[in-house]
Amino acid sequence: MATQSRIAQVHRQSVPGQIVLVGQGGGALGSYQAGVYQALHEATLEPDWVIGTSIGAINGAIIAGNRPVNRLERLQRFWDQVDHHLYADAAGALPVIGEALADLSTVTAGIPSFFAPNPWAWWGVYVPVGVEHAAFYSAAPLRTTLADLVDFGHINDKATRLTVGAVNVRSGEMRYFDSSREPLGPDHVMASAALPPAFPAVRIEGELFWDGGLYSNTPIEVVFEEVPRRNSVVFAVSLWQPSGPEPQSIWQVLGRRKDIQLASHVNSHLSSQRQMHRLRRVIGELGKAIPTGERDTPHVKTLLSYGCQTTMHVCRLVVPPLEGENPAKDISFSPNAVQGRWQAGYEDAIRMIERAPWTTESDPIDGVIFHDLD
Repeated sequence: MATQSRIAQVHRQSVPGQIVLVGQGGGALGSYQAGVYQALHEATLEPDWVIGTSIGAINGAIIAGNRPVNRLERLQRFWDQVDHHLYADAAGALPVIGEALADLSTVTAGIPSFFAPNPWAWWGVYVPVGVEHAAFYSAAPLRTTLADLVDFGHINDKATRLTVGAVNVRSGEMRYFDSSREPLGPDHVMASAALPPAFPAVRIEGELFWDGGLYSNTPIEVVFEEVPRRNSVVFAVSLWQPSGPEPQSIWQVLGRRKDIQLASHVNSHLSSQRQMHRLRRVIGELGKAIPTGERDTPHVKTLLSYGCQTTMHVCRLVVPPLEGENPAKDISFSPNAVQGRWQAGYEDAIRMIERAPWTTESDPIDGVIFHDLD
């Protein structure tokens, strides 16, 4: 993991609006998000709003649930607890064996601070044990870990806004639990990370919820749909590759399929949001051409209310593939994988912050501006 500061502190006043950190779901890939946060922290660009699904919700809760001075240490504790040091040490000079053993251990024994095999599953997949027990693993260890690393009282004091996404089991509809509107607790984070059939559903307010990634693994739409909208610099951290090379084997096909499925068509979704925001800007510009007397009529006021003059800079960061990774990369909690992705997130975020693309001029009619590293 990155340990030394390599970036100068950035004046918060140089950022036009709120800072938003958005994290996808992706299991072990989430250490990349932690590396991104480290770079933001060292640049004194603490997020005003953290939005996450699944592992993004867990990382987000640790960030929002601590004072800035404690956040990085708590993230490091979480990721130290979930990686498999034992097997890396046992493999010695053959790291491939260590990673294979770590993956096998994750599947068969779970991760002590995250999840454990569920005894209810021993009855078989056809036995009606109830939806709250119908899973291969129990997430009870995660509840203990969250209690240790996250101060939910701090979250509910609204110093840093936290939003986590989960999908309603019965209706199939997405719900975003938001600390600005309601108190949040461990159940909300665990529901956002309850990916079936690995983990059981979590009941909140009488309804059962699963991992929000089933519906939308990139919860950035929350920023665009917020009313009233605010000028924002959004660090959108993706854990799955929207594009990639042609697979040459069934094994590679499995990996490419997972990337496409869990990237949630983020690029096309963002393009649609950009087009809608551009139309909002056009409405505002057209409104300026309407005589003042007509502009103040109720009908025209209603029409003009669909306009918006906010600007949102979206800084897109995508986890790079590690050498030798496989379709099971989201359960690869080996030290090499966890630390490698943390370092990659740190390096990528440093490059983006050093560029500070939100300070450059852009087309005044564009309300959503994308910034990529390459």
